[in-house]
Amino acid sequence: MWIGTVELDFLLGDVHSLKEKRSVVRPIVAEIARKYDVSVAEVEHRDLHRRAGLGAAAVSADRAHVVDVLDAVERLAASRPEVQLLSARRRYLASEDL
Repeated sequence: MWIGTVELDFLLGDVHSLKEKRSVVRPIVAEIARKYDVSVAEVEHRDLHRRAGLGAAAVSADRAHVVDVLDAVERLAASRPEVQLLSARRRYLASEDL
């Protein structure tokens, strides 16, 4: 079994409140979860209105599949015009490492 995670750090565009931030971040979280069947949540910068940190995790029997899914998640996140992807950090863990 392979577990892969990606942490995505975003700079948000024309956002002036936490309420506006939620209206930008929620659709991204929902689209990633729906499209790629991964667990995803806002995990960093929760009190800052111009930054967002999302985390996504995938589990598979095959490492290559986890890599492909996280590649697709990162591409989708980077393609959103209302946010700028500042960084993406990945980690992979095999069940033997647990």
